[in-house]
Amino acid sequence: MIPLDRISCYLVELPLVRPFETSFGREQVRRALLVRVSGGGEEGWGECVASSGPWYSYETVDTALLVIRDFLVPLLSRARPSHPNQVRRAFAPVRGHPMAKAALEAAVWDLYCRLTGVPLAAELGGVRDEVPAGVSVGIQPDLDSLLARVEEFVAQGYRRVKLKIKPGWDLEVVAEVRERFPDLPLWVDANCAYRLEELAVLAELDRMGLGLIEQPLWHEDLVGHARLASRLSTPICLDESITSPQRAWEALEIGACRVINLKQGRVGGIQAALEIQELASSRGVPLWCGGMLETGIGRALNLALASLPGFQLPHDISATDRYFREDIAEPAFELSPRGTIPLPRGPGLGVEVLPERLRRYQVAHWEFSI
Repeated sequence: MIPLDRISCYLVELPLVRPFETSFGREQVRRALLVRVSGGGEEGWGECVASSGPWYSYETVDTALLVIRDFLVPLLSRARPSHPNQVRRAFAPVRGHPMAKAALEAAVWDLYCRLTGVPLAAELGGVRDEVPAGVSVGIQPDLDSLLARVEEFVAQGYRRVKLKIKPGWDLEVVAEVRERFPDLPLWVDANCAYRLEELAVLAELDRMGLGLIEQPLWHEDLVGHARLASRLSTPICLDESITSPQRAWEALEIGACRVINLKQGRVGGIQAALEIQELASSRGVPLWCGGMLETGIGRALNLALASLPGFQLPHDISATDRYFREDIAEPAFELSPRGTIPLPRGPGLGVEVLPERLRRYQVAHWEFSI
């Protein structure tokens, strides 16, 4: 049995180096809910990837805290798992709320691996000690600003660039970037901003030599994505639509995508992500790991997941200084000359939360006994 003595939740606010804008809106501060599980003289950390508002998902940091406090902590206390892979089953009575579940489950995984002295990536079956890094470029004030940002990231050595797009910020923008950088591996991400009736715009994007088009349609519209995928040669990648292993199976069954952006927080945690990884690998479907403006806690977990077989494409796992001047965890992640982010080597997540920085950026704190 994993020793579980206490659970702590921390709400932190970290200023971003630059505002990050998508079709959902604009973020200037990363407001994150962190979870710490203590026991056996060690502690494990998890990060909830929910945003401040219900834009990317119906979950928010506030709903996640409520679900963790009132429902998941009591379930975990009663279950007393002997291995982290049992946590998902313990949380099954709670319908939905995958991000809340994933945050607490991640902390248990980290604690377990620290107690056993094993890096999380090794425990999960990782096969690499560094992962190829791409970068996601948010919507910019103007085209010149965008071109300058892309040039900056290309010079730094990122292996591909993904552009956030929306109606009115799409064809001209992508065409200009493609003309300026003809050999650049280039993706676009719409975050559900289009309708199938706007096929003409998406067909134009199809002719621009893109690696993939991510989540062009409404997140619940698997049928629409399947119809779109049959009309485009550029692979459709799904993100918001893939909320569980079941949804991943459904999407692949009807041909709604040829690539999956796998975010463990969005699908309910590490165990659910492993099921999707196995499903995709069995069908030869490439995976990559997306980002949610995570602190070093969530970034370390993403790296561990991205080290698994089947993750074939560059990931949205950028260097720490891409988002934060000062993170709450060390070591900071840096882009190597090979365009990769090396995995930390320590047990568990391999990063340490710095108490003084946690206090600096903390705006609220809760404690729960088990």
